[in-house]
Order: sequence, then structure tokens, then C-alpha cells
Amino acid sequence: MYNNKHYYCVILAGGIGSRFWPISRISMPKQFLDFTATGRSFLRMTYDRVKNVIPEENILVVTLRKYREIVTEQLPELRAENLLLEEYNRNTAPALTFATYSLLSRDPEAVMLATPSDLVIDGQEIFEKALMRAFEFAAQSDALITLGVVPTRPDPNFGYIQAADALQEDKPVRVKTFTEKPDPDLAKVFLDTGEFLWNSGMFVWKAETIRGELEKYSPEITRIWSGWDSAMGGGNEAAFLQKVYTSDMPRTSIDYAVMEKTEKAWVYPAQFKWADIGNWDSLYEYLANHDENGNASNFNGKSLLKDSENNILYSAKKGKLTAICGLEGYVVIDTDDVLLICPREDDKFKPFLSDLALPDYKEFK
Repeated sequence: MYNNKHYYCVILAGGIGSRFWPISRISMPKQFLDFTATGRSFLRMTYDRVKNVIPEENILVVTLRKYREIVTEQLPELRAENLLLEEYNRNTAPALTFATYSLLSRDPEAVMLATPSDLVIDGQEIFEKALMRAFEFAAQSDALITLGVVPTRPDPNFGYIQAADALQEDKPVRVKTFTEKPDPDLAKVFLDTGEFLWNSGMFVWKAETIRGELEKYSPEITRIWSGWDSAMGGGNEAAFLQKVYTSDMPRTSIDYAVMEKTEKAWVYPAQFKWADIGNWDSLYEYLANHDENGNASNFNGKSLLKDSENNILYSAKKGKLTAICGLEGYVVIDTDDVLLICPREDDKFKPFLSDLALPDYKEFK
């Protein structure tokens, strides 16, 4: 086990997982659910993935205050002071600002991994090796490192990072461009050039370095935190955080706030298998069972499928028969209070979900 006392991990677990409605709800979003038949939630898997590299006392979780009990139940070993509670979800830039200032108040030499809580990664040893190389590089430089995954297909559902120099195994290189979810044709061009990596959403950097870049490129966020150095870790922290999160806090990602603007962006080409579970298609291969017709399913009861292909099927009800005939490329989700039937295509599913904001459906969110 690696054991550098200045190495930290920040797990971002404050999202509401709306794309996976109606399984994922505001009261129990996807990071706290087990979609993958492992018996562990995404959050639990993320914690277990990093604890061989990061001392457990240095693993922090950022989530919403209303999820405190869920996190405590799923990670009973997590120290109370390592659970950072946001009042409202304002995307990854504000969450990482919170984590950065918290770490600097404890350890000015902190080097941190920032990771989403909903990734699936295969190849633990390869992952640990990549992470340690990234930590070593960041600790000795002012680099903001993204772990980039070597792409295996032209997937338009992922973000892409273009390297400024030729990619070499186990060697970070400077970033030339970021592209968020290109169309399929452009994704194929990216793959063919050999210059691009998938953006894994995982970052490694010194806390002091990301602090400086946040203050340089996102002052609209950091100005709200004025006085953090005397408030964090002290008796006034709760009141200070309440003031911060009830102010006009922008909602923005760390990619947009810093990474697409900084001159310190680097990418480490990693070889582990990775998936960002952001929509039904990306979850497809991780569901419990796949039949010979390409249906991915998770049933608590019995099922009868005929002339049906490439569907995502889920039923939470024990003792209930799910019978489907002549269906192709659909999502069918049956929960206690919602039955969803919708095409798998994200461009159809996402607009459909926007109707949930209507008052008539508030109780089902």
C-alpha cells in the first residue's frame, strides 16, 4: 500500500442522477445505487478503488447535506470531518473549491485526486499505477493533470482531450484542446489521429495550484469564499458555509471554470478500462444480465421476452412477471410508483425528462 501523508482523494457525490430516472431519484440518486450486480454502490466502489493508494484518513466525500445519512451508512469508516456537505448542488467547480480550501486549511502541501463517484473502472493494478505516476508528477510541478483514457472506439458520449505532443505510455503530456461530446463523425476523426484521449473526469493536482487557477480564472466563485482561511476548520465554519451557499454561487463545471482556460493542463494516458456512467447506453453493458438477443436486464421477479432485442429492462417488484414482445432499443423501467417506456437514444430521453419539472409530476422526482 502506498502511504504518502500529503496525498488526498476528493470523491464528488452530490449529483442527483436525473438521467437514470425513475430508478435514480432526488432522494436516492445513482451514486448510492448498485446498478452493476456487484453488491456495492458506485460510491462504495469508488472509495474501495482509491483506498490502496490514498490513506483512508485522507479520503474526503463532497455531497449534499440531505445525503449525509446515506453516505454515513454506505461508508461507515469515513471520518466525520471528511464529509463535506454542500447546501445546494452547484456543479463541480464550486464543490472542488470547497474541497480545496478545506484541504489547504488542514495541509498546505496537499496533493489531491478529484474523482466522480459514478465511474466504472476495470484493471485495478493499472489504475493504481497510473494514479501514483500522476501524483508523483503533480507533486513535483504545477501541473493540473487529467487522467485520460486511451479510446477504444469513436464514442460520441464522452469528452475528448487532444495532446499537444506525441502520446507516450506512462508519461504526462501537455493538453492542446478539450472537446465535449463530439458528433460521431468527429469522434472517428479523433480516434484515427491517435492524438486524443477520453476525458475520464479524474484530476490530480496540488491543492495550492488549483486554488491559484480557480482564483485566476473563476473569481466569480472564489470571491464568495473570501475569509475561508480563518473560517474553515473553526467554530464559524457552519455559518460561513451557509453564507457561501446562499449567495449568488455560479453553477459551472471545473472543466469550463479552469481546465479549458489554464496553461497548466496536462493529461496522463491511462490504459485501464473506463466508463462514465452518464446515460442508459453507457450503463448497458454493466447491468446484471445479458441475453442472446442483446437485452440487458435486472429483474427481481420473472420475465418472458419474445422477439425483443437490445433493450434495457428493469423491474424492482418481487413476484411480478415482466412480459415483453416485439420491442427493440427501448428502456423499460418498472418501479413501485413509475413505469417508464422510452427509446434508448439520449437525444429523445433527455428532452422527455424535462417534463418532470412540471408541477403535476413533482412527487415522482
